[in-house]
Amino acid sequence: MGRLTRDQAIARLLDGIQDDLQACGAIRTLLERQFQAALRHRGAELGALAEELMPQLDAMEQRRQQRVQLVRALHGGTATMDDLMNALPGPQRTRAAADWERLEHLVRDCKQATARNGNLMADQYTVMQRVLHGEEQLYAPR
Repeated sequence: MGRLTRDQAIARLLDGIQDDLQACGAIRTLLERQFQAALRHRGAELGALAEELMPQLDAMEQRRQQRVQLVRALHGGTATMDDLMNALPGPQRTRAAADWERLEHLVRDCKQATARNGNLMADQYTVMQRVLHGEEQLYAPR
């Protein structure tokens, strides 16, 4: 990363938030396509979507790690985004805090969509296993 001035580090961090906001929109769209493909049992499409999702998710993770490093470099080893936000001047703090809140909301939405998709695919897998192999001990007490 090299040596950055304080202003450069803050700018890089805030740019990363903007990049993540854009990425979340793309990821959410891919997750919806993944859900529709799973509903329709389109295996090839699911594979292609996974290949599209992974680089997006990897890039977001790299930006998250960079954010953690930058915040800690600026405000100490246990610093959080709140520490950074509180140190920004008024107008910059207002915008950054709004963007950060929006990003948190989008990330939660993407996590919920991921869980929904995973649950659907797990349920489908379970049904297919029952169809292919039958249920063991169908009449056994539970």
